[in-house]
Amino acid sequence: MTDARLTRREVMWLGLALSTALVAQEATAAELQETPALKDDVASGKLPKIGMRVPEDPAVAELATIGTPGGELRMLMGGPKDTRMMVVYGYARLVGYTPSLALVADILKAIEVEHNSVFTLHLRKGHKWSDGEPFTSEDFRYWFEDVAQNKYLSPSGLPISMLPQGEGPRFEVLSETIVRYSWTRPNPLFLPDLAGPSPLFIYRPSHYLKQFHQKYAEKDVLDTLVKQANQRNWAALHNKLDTMYRNDNPDLPSLEPWILKTKPPSDRFVFERNPYYYRIDKQGNQLPYIDRVILSIADSKIIPAKTGAGESDLQARYLRFDNYTFLKASEERNHYKVWLWRTGPGSQLALYPNLNANDEVWRSLVRDLRFRRALSLAVDRHEINQVIYFGLAIEGQNTLLPQSPLFEPRFRKAWASFDPHEANRLLDLIGLAKASDGFRQLPDGRPLEIIVENSGESTEQSDVLELIRDSWRRIGIKLFAKPSQLTLFRRRVFSGETLMSIDKGIENGLATAAMPPWEF
Repeated sequence: MTDARLTRREVMWLGLALSTALVAQEATAAELQETPALKDDVASGKLPKIGMRVPEDPAVAELATIGTPGGELRMLMGGPKDTRMMVVYGYARLVGYTPSLALVADILKAIEVEHNSVFTLHLRKGHKWSDGEPFTSEDFRYWFEDVAQNKYLSPSGLPISMLPQGEGPRFEVLSETIVRYSWTRPNPLFLPDLAGPSPLFIYRPSHYLKQFHQKYAEKDVLDTLVKQANQRNWAALHNKLDTMYRNDNPDLPSLEPWILKTKPPSDRFVFERNPYYYRIDKQGNQLPYIDRVILSIADSKIIPAKTGAGESDLQARYLRFDNYTFLKASEERNHYKVWLWRTGPGSQLALYPNLNANDEVWRSLVRDLRFRRALSLAVDRHEINQVIYFGLAIEGQNTLLPQSPLFEPRFRKAWASFDPHEANRLLDLIGLAKASDGFRQLPDGRPLEIIVENSGESTEQSDVLELIRDSWRRIGIKLFAKPSQLTLFRRRVFSGETLMSIDKGIENGLATAAMPPWEF
């Protein structure tokens, strides 16, 4: 079952689209306009003029409207690790997905693909890191030769998406702005992994990281740096500072729209605009429009309350559908707007029978397709929609969304209608007899009682299970909800101790055939 609600994926995409919309490669822009917030730094000589900061051929963003540069944006996050969300929201990728799920060059000027096995990457001339140093093919060579294949920095070697059938690529530097990766067989995972939410970073700011690499740094100097940082060795120091995705090292040059300025630990992280960012709008304004983004750390349980009190300018993360009524009630008083957006997962919630349960009797039963179909037919999705989701949900199975080119309507409808009569018939066919109390028994005579475990982080799950419990009683099955702590819950699932669990549906309901299966 899916619903329309505030979500990280969609609210943040729309909210930050002023800075991050993927580019139209053929678009043209007007004369470059200096960013108001940076004019003083340009006048004093601290920064070069905008024409020297953006690439010779900057990416021109297709935006619904032209924005006004300036201002700051406040968001609430549940922990310091959420600094990585700025990499997700900023969505600066070598190649990225358009709204129609096509892959296009983004940081790259262009990419040539031959037989899905030879990939030639063209960088933008004049593109610079956030500290003003050139972004060139050397940054790709450094990662490939000195990081990814260094046994101390990367003991496991190249990432799996660069090893089709266990074979790595031949890497070539063709010029300062052109690199090539060649495989002897097709590698369909390469480009999607570059575009993912947690992307494959095949480049590094080599001019910064070389000072922490034993191949380039003087031993005495490097030993001193290791000691000062209280690290075991040079590799530990290098990995500690090489945080492209974690995004928690303010000294690490970046290509992101906003650059971290706060050194951890902190409960308030400030990100400032990247003066060398590669995107502009059609009027020549350098993006992003917003000058600063401030992430304030709070207990995730009170983030909805803080949002309702006006402590956030744009919020999606840590908000749930069951916060909607409260937030809507405070909307007018606290001068904010609550929007509902469709979620990206295949279902808001889904039940997961454990097909590898340790209990042999249960394992055999849940592997019986008739049993799983009976359970599904005995879930009253319409009632759940009306009671929990105010009629806003789409009733159906956990599958891809209509926006996905792989969507099949029959999968959404399969065994999703409420039909306790047919459910009872299937259970009778299996031979699950009822005891004198009207409830069914397992083949070995034990009561057929299903314990559904969850992470205990949402009352929404508990409320839904209450309704399912009532409808399953009509087919002679007892349901017991068992909330747990998240880490323990996951451990029990992976060790086969759970009979059934409840969680959100498939992560990526917008999948295409080109996307890696593990993103589903």
